[in-house]
Amino acid sequence: MSGPVRVVIVDDHPVVRAGLRAVLEAREDIAVVADHARGEDLLAALGEGAGCDVVLMDLQLGRDALGGVEVTRRVRAAGGPPVVVLTTYDSDADIVAALDAGASGYLLKDAPTGDLVDAVRAAAAGRTALGPAVQERLVDRLRSPATTLTAREVEVLERLAHGDSNEAIAAALFLSRATVKTHLVHIYDKLGVSSRTAAVAQARARGILRT
Repeated sequence: MSGPVRVVIVDDHPVVRAGLRAVLEAREDIAVVADHARGEDLLAALGEGAGCDVVLMDLQLGRDALGGVEVTRRVRAAGGPPVVVLTTYDSDADIVAALDAGASGYLLKDAPTGDLVDAVRAAAAGRTALGPAVQERLVDRLRSPATTLTAREVEVLERLAHGDSNEAIAAALFLSRATVKTHLVHIYDKLGVSSRTAAVAQARARGILRT
């Protein structure tokens, strides 16, 4: 790649955006070309032809804004630049959702600045960049596949945590009620529980869902 890596930052906190800009622009091979508080603003800019090599994306972008996972999915679906998620959330649900949406990297906000810079460079070069804590979680999933929830089971569990009925889960995830019941049986079995409340509590204790 000729010239510096062009980065766009998406985070709803101005102080965070300023801090990230300062960290990245201290490197001669990286240039922050824009920053946005909302994912919608990023999508609009990309749609108008604004270019960049990497998007640095927060997951939570305000109550009335698109979430980082959905923005990532739309950026990648449109053939946009690689996205590196930078967030405070390390649950399986968040990691799986972001990677499933097409994120090229996932780091926590307490990661060393060197890891952040390396992740941006890796994404620009077409490589995957995962923080140590994220790698450990994914390795744990691979080591115990029999008890690891699938991405769909995690989605069902998230709906459970919001108090949704089986009918509501089926409608939200475009599934039949019978399929939802099957997923619940598998979730209960893998978590070693026998009720919806216990499943949510166990998932939070294990870091599958946010606490």
